[in-house]
Amino acid sequence: MSDNALVAKVAGSVGAIAKSEWDALAGGDNPFVRHDFLTALEDSGSIGPGTGWQSAPIVIEGEGGELLAAMPAFLKGHSQGEYVFDHGWADAYQRAGGEYYPKLQIAAPFTPATGPRLLFKNPEYAVPLLRAAEQLCQGNGFSSAHATFIEPGQLPIFEQAGWMLRSDIQFHWENRDYATFDDFLDQLASRKRKAVRKERAAAIEGLEILHLTGAEIGESQWDAFWNFYQDTGARKWGTPYLTREAFTLLGERMGDAILMILALKNGVPIAGALNFIGGDAIYGRYWGCSEDRRFLHFELCYYQAIDAAIERGLNRVEAGAQGGHKLARGYEPVTTWSAHWIADPGFRAAVAEFLEREREGIQIDQMYLGDRTPFKKG
Repeated sequence: MSDNALVAKVAGSVGAIAKSEWDALAGGDNPFVRHDFLTALEDSGSIGPGTGWQSAPIVIEGEGGELLAAMPAFLKGHSQGEYVFDHGWADAYQRAGGEYYPKLQIAAPFTPATGPRLLFKNPEYAVPLLRAAEQLCQGNGFSSAHATFIEPGQLPIFEQAGWMLRSDIQFHWENRDYATFDDFLDQLASRKRKAVRKERAAAIEGLEILHLTGAEIGESQWDAFWNFYQDTGARKWGTPYLTREAFTLLGERMGDAILMILALKNGVPIAGALNFIGGDAIYGRYWGCSEDRRFLHFELCYYQAIDAAIERGLNRVEAGAQGGHKLARGYEPVTTWSAHWIADPGFRAAVAEFLEREREGIQIDQMYLGDRTPFKKG
């Protein structure tokens, strides 16, 4: 696509784009669209040949090749690692004689965390980015394009471009100007408050809890966490998405945006949770353990993340996809959004009808969950 001096094209990788240019568009608030994060996945082989994720960032350049807008996009040969499930769409389209894959995925790979999906210096380039994505699909016979976990401020852009919106529910913790964890607990109903205190005491008995960031995270800590991650990944996904090298590269390139929480027993790590730190949020990503211990998952992933957010004055904790058990621990239901473009008109109409029905169910679920938060009523 070109418009006078503007040119839209597909780059071979995020790594092929200068870090300074990419990050000037991405900003520093969301860790998962940073050049460091995306290139760590590329360079470690976590995405690329053989993974079903092929980097295909779409960029808009001005005169002289100046980078004006960009989109973290990937050619997908499956629907794994996305957390917005379209397997049913793929099955239906293929039963009707179509080829659903490859498709275009606009996302932070393996990361169900909200963030910008359109990176630009000027909003006038936002819709042209989406048009370029559509043209890429049409020109190559791709069935569809999907943008997942879009930050709410960008939703009107997708609506303006005619993309279909899909909603879902996550559980986020909101910091209401708490100075301490006890300030947060004071907002819970008495029975819930006592339950949380009992869980925390039982989880950490006989353990040492460490919060590590930046240079405090060395290869020995990454080795320990890799073992935790492999165990969890094997149980959840069959094959872990990230390679061991990915963790080293993430630590080297953006360690100051990483918070590793470890539980040590007699000086030996037995469990860990990995978080990323953004401009206004902590994002919980991975967890694992080598020794089962009641409530330790809740302590490391939810309560310790709340502690860290309060200490840093951050607005919220996003603790990942799904997990109704987060509700009892002070995490509240929040609507998350994706946007979808379908090439085939008949299939697009069928998906639109499905989304309308699904949206009604999501709204009912959110009202039901909202009435069951552990906070004091009235």
